[in-house]
Amino acid sequence: MRFTALILSAVALLFSAAGYPQEPSSTQPTFTEAISVGYVMVPFTVLGTKGAPLTNLKSSEIALYVDGKRVRTDLFEKSMKAPVSFTILLDASGSMALAGKMESARAAVSVLLDRRRPGDEFALYTFAESEATEVVPFTKDGDKIRRAMFNVKPWGKTAFFDALATMPDRPDLGDNPTKAIILLSDGIDNASRHSRASLARIFEGSSTPIYPLGLREPAEQKQLATTSEELSDLELLEAVATLTGGKLHLGITPVDLARGVDSLQKDLRAQYLVGFSPTGKGDVRYRKITLRIAGRNQVVRVRAGYRGTEPPVSAAATRGKQRNERKGSS
Repeated sequence: MRFTALILSAVALLFSAAGYPQEPSSTQPTFTEAISVGYVMVPFTVLGTKGAPLTNLKSSEIALYVDGKRVRTDLFEKSMKAPVSFTILLDASGSMALAGKMESARAAVSVLLDRRRPGDEFALYTFAESEATEVVPFTKDGDKIRRAMFNVKPWGKTAFFDALATMPDRPDLGDNPTKAIILLSDGIDNASRHSRASLARIFEGSSTPIYPLGLREPAEQKQLATTSEELSDLELLEAVATLTGGKLHLGITPVDLARGVDSLQKDLRAQYLVGFSPTGKGDVRYRKITLRIAGRNQVVRVRAGYRGTEPPVSAAATRGKQRNERKGSS
């Protein structure tokens, strides 16, 4: 199974579409546009009519498109019950001491540990006013994670963007091919140096899906289209989740959090993977990915794109291009 780290460009697209500022300040790092990928692997989950992941797809049903053109893939794999390497990123800032948020975070992690399967492993990172700090390296001993969670004492402001910016490569330390970042936060940033735009650029090098468990009332998710300053960073959690192939879950009560953990577990246990090698032709730029399932009108959860050269188009797409060129010259 090759659910390994892949390089796909995803987050920048939605951040731009959401109207967030795209110009980094003079104190932030400059990112080059010339970074490309050697191989593009695209993990995805397909949800049925009742929201449950489909587990019976065949390679012949999968159609991958890049910028609207059908792509010739050379990899198809599926992982239905494979073990997962969970990277837990815990907000340890002062706001987590309010309204029982830290207790809720501990309860959510406890549910995640209770649902573990043979081979699962967990790492714990915390953050407040600076980058994420490793508290427990990857381990299969759930009690180590539980003990460490109870030793975390909330303090300081929240540098949420800065902490998340240090995370793209951390899941690679895990042994399992299937990986995920579980982010536990109230989603309120008040101390970061990074902007949304620079954070987006950093995540262009990561394929690991992020599943935020936002410690907020579930009803707030319906208000994401508002312009409230309080909700602006909740919108960021939604963007990061969607474009990394994960999903945002909100909750404060044990029931809400357990429901979110169960949902992300189902996603991660029922993943597919397709892949291809870029041709090396054309400019290195962001290229949008679309995935379709033949004969099925289902929800597909997939990353949004990659930064690189042109993909290998399918024979049908090549023939279509040639026909159009002949028509244009006649």
